Amino acid sequence: MPTGLTKDAGWQIGVSRTLPHPAATVWDFISSPEGIALWLGPGTVLAPEQGTPYRTTAGVAGEVRGYRPADRIRVTHGTTTVQVALTPAADGARTVLRFHQEHLASAEERERQRAYWQHVMDQVATALDRQ
Repeated sequence: MPTGLTKDAGWQIGVSRTLPHPAATVWDFISSPEGIALWLGPGTVLAPEQGTPYRTTAGVAGEVRGYRPADRIRVTHGTTTVQVALTPAADGARTVLRFHQEHLASAEERERQRAYWQHVMDQVATALDRQ
């Protein structure tokens, strides 16, 4: 089976990075309006309740599938599912931030989304470093 193709979730992509910030700082940013704007799009409002619908200003609709404060947010995003998750490092000073997207249509879409999530990760890292 090709890299990124799963039996159950179709094509998927994951991008992660260890950030030099405590988990609480990363969570506060990634779940804030500014952080959500970076990974879902400007003007997107997410309610922290499962089943709550949202719509991006670009017109993509979805709903919150899971919201565990200080841990992860999982949403449908059009025909795909996106999850952002945090894992604190043992020292408490660093955090692994992960973006994962599944149910992608093809290997080509997977590669486009890899570039997108890497760009988002760069923007998140830059924004956190400015704080």
